[in-house]
Amino acid sequence: MVNIGVLVSGGGTNLQALLDAQDSGILKSGRVVTVVSSREGAYALERAAKYGVEGIAIPRKAYETAEAYDEALVAHLTSRKVDVVVLAGFLSIIGPRMVAAFPNRIINVHPALIPSFCGKGFYGLHVHEAALSYGVKVTGATVHFVNEVTDGGAIILQKAVAVEEGDTPETLQRRVMEQAEWELLPRATELLCAGKLTVTGRQVSIKN
Repeated sequence: MVNIGVLVSGGGTNLQALLDAQDSGILKSGRVVTVVSSREGAYALERAAKYGVEGIAIPRKAYETAEAYDEALVAHLTSRKVDVVVLAGFLSIIGPRMVAAFPNRIINVHPALIPSFCGKGFYGLHVHEAALSYGVKVTGATVHFVNEVTDGGAIILQKAVAVEEGDTPETLQRRVMEQAEWELLPRATELLCAGKLTVTGRQVSIKN
């Protein structure tokens, strides 16, 4: 059984999808052993507690540099014998120290079809505001490996979601979560934990 560490910053809806996937058997090759929030008081920590999973705040603002924060994250995850790291609405940028500590073992869910509406500054509602402003008819979500480039790692899974007439950033955000993020993230996590993903450059192959 693979030990999973989940990094969060807010409400933890994607964390909830992972925990529900454990219960339903979709996620069967790994288990969430620790949840780390970059902010104190995040509701995601309450979700973890309800499942009997350790939840801890390691606030980004408590560290003067990104490097020091990375070191703190690595120290905690290593102490919990974490094998796979899942970013589930984690708003801090992962640095080289984390990437080196967990090579091809950190994944992130992004609320758009990368390479659209991704990179620095594209997070949360900003992504959906950009999609609506641009006038796209289709958006979606992407689960990808994490490297030193923001949203730049190899793509594992994507799913398209229609943009509907009269959508607001909030309604679009909800539809993308419900129709794509909550489905893709548990699937990708299981594939990684089960050893079914092979990365070659920017290409990911999935074993049957």
